[in-house]
Amino acid sequence: MHDDYIMCRCEEITLHEIENAIDNGTLSLDEIKKLTRAGMGLCQGRICSTLIMRLLEQKGYAPEHCPAPLSRLPVRPVKICEYIEEDLHE
Repeated sequence: MHDDYIMCRCEEITLHEIENAIDNGTLSLDEIKKLTRAGMGLCQGRICSTLIMRLLEQKGYAPEHCPAPLSRLPVRPVKICEYIEEDLHE
């Protein structure tokens, strides 16, 4: 892969940026996310997190040594009308 290969399509983060983060000691998806914004786009890392984990494995870091990313609610987008309907039924 080339250095300008896009690893995170939502935030347009390149392979080079991810590799720099890993080479500088960033070894978890959460740390990589905070440093590069990879995984902060619309898909919330559903696509790029597997690519980043593969890259970590290729660089010799076992997945069991890399903490899983933290999940924050909502896990999926929720329309505001769903909340309003719940309030009306209570």
